[in-house]
Formats: sequence, C-alpha cells, structure tokens
Amino acid sequence: MLRMYFASSEPVTFSRDCEAILVPQGERVVLPAGSQGYITQALGGSYTVYVEGNLFRIRGADADAIGKEPTPPVRLPENAGEAELKQAVWDQLRQCYDPEIPVNIVDLGLVYECRLGKREEGGYRVEVKMTLTAPGCGMGEVLVEEVRDRLEAIPGIAEADVELVFDPPWNREMMSEAARLELGVF
Repeated sequence: MLRMYFASSEPVTFSRDCEAILVPQGERVVLPAGSQGYITQALGGSYTVYVEGNLFRIRGADADAIGKEPTPPVRLPENAGEAELKQAVWDQLRQCYDPEIPVNIVDLGLVYECRLGKREEGGYRVEVKMTLTAPGCGMGEVLVEEVRDRLEAIPGIAEADVELVFDPPWNREMMSEAARLELGVF
C-alpha cells in the first residue's frame, strides 16, 4: 500500500459520541464525547483524526463532533443537463480521498471507468469501476460506500453502482503527474 504518515496538527476534542472508521482496518467504532486527538488530514470534507495511537476517519456529515462545518449539499442548476451532471460526478469523485494519502482517488488513478446513463424510471445511473492502492486494504468497502454516497447526493443521480476491481492491478504509474509531484513519487 502507498502509505504516508503525517505529523499531528490541529488538536480536537469530540463534543459528542461520533461514529468513526478505524484506518486502515475499516472497522466502524464510536469515539466517545471527550475523546481528544489531532486532525492529520482534512480533505474532501472528511477528516482523518489521530486518537490514542490510532487513525480514524470521520465523515463530513459528522464534522460538527470535532468543531468543523458539515459537508454542504451538492447544488446544480434546476435545468442541469447531462454535461453538467458528468462534471458534477467527476467533481464528487475528486472529493474522495484515501484517509492516509493526501491525493484524491481520480488523481491517484484509482478510478478505471465512469459512465453516466439515463434510467427508464427517470434520473441517471452512474457506473464506476475503481481499485485500491493495495488489494488487502481494509478501507476498500469504506471508499466504495463513500463514492456511492457522494454520487447519489448529486441532484438527478438516482443510482450509483460502484464496483471494486483489481484488474489491472494499480501501480504508481497510474497517478496523474500532479499526484506524483504532490507525493514526491517520480
């Protein structure tokens, strides 16, 4: 797994019990009110917090528990067409981050395919095929769920099907040039 560790930065105290995801295992836990830690990554509206020797992922919807603003809803013009929906889909994908890597999943090269199509029942369906930096990563289903939730939050998207695939296997060459520069990988 491509893994980076960050120096602790902003201290936080949880104002309420908060659901979190243990990184990299992907286990759901509840951090009790009064827990103290440090935000190590704040990207895409979610937070990675270091608490008592472990990293935890906090969803944007629970940001208030650490004194941050919850993720705002996606807004599109009322008459948004397919081109605007496609742009919104890619914008949302670029808001998804591995909790240990400060680069979005698009620039990391984890999104292999993204298709948008009309549904007979109305609205649009998005189909995404994505991978992980390492096949055994416990965060796989968590990232898939986040991608699905973010896409289905777009007005006009009725359904998002996100499939985790491992062929071809991910490698560092799949990253965008900007991602390689950001991570110091050449």
